Amino acid sequence: MYKNVLVPVSFEEGRDSTGALEIAEAIRTDDGKITLLHVMEEVPGYALTYIPQDFHDNAQKSIAEELVKIAGDMKDADVRVVDGHSGRTIVDYAEDNGIDCIVIASHRPGMQNLLLGSTATQVVRHAKCAVHVLR
Repeated sequence: MYKNVLVPVSFEEGRDSTGALEIAEAIRTDDGKITLLHVMEEVPGYALTYIPQDFHDNAQKSIAEELVKIAGDMKDADVRVVDGHSGRTIVDYAEDNGIDCIVIASHRPGMQNLLLGSTATQVVRHAKCAVHVLR
């Protein structure tokens, strides 16, 4: 059982955040905490001129609201939206916040993942805590 569980949430198709949350609830202690984390990737510089100035703040607020909906009435759940590179930021967040276990949903890997790696692969390789990968 884990006291501080992190569930990275990606809104990409094929990611099972609901299943990850169910597992997180099942493996946390009665007084444990679950944090839903979404990492906002950096917008490429060439695209910034085409994006409204308040895009980032509005997107961050909308994502946080969606995470609250996903958490529903889950006891002791917290939501965080941070900027960065997904894999590295998840690992850093876990280390900086005393996370005991990361429960991360992963899509089925293809050849590109074998050559380039995926977010889940990076988290599994570099996290200093337990990692549970959901397929």
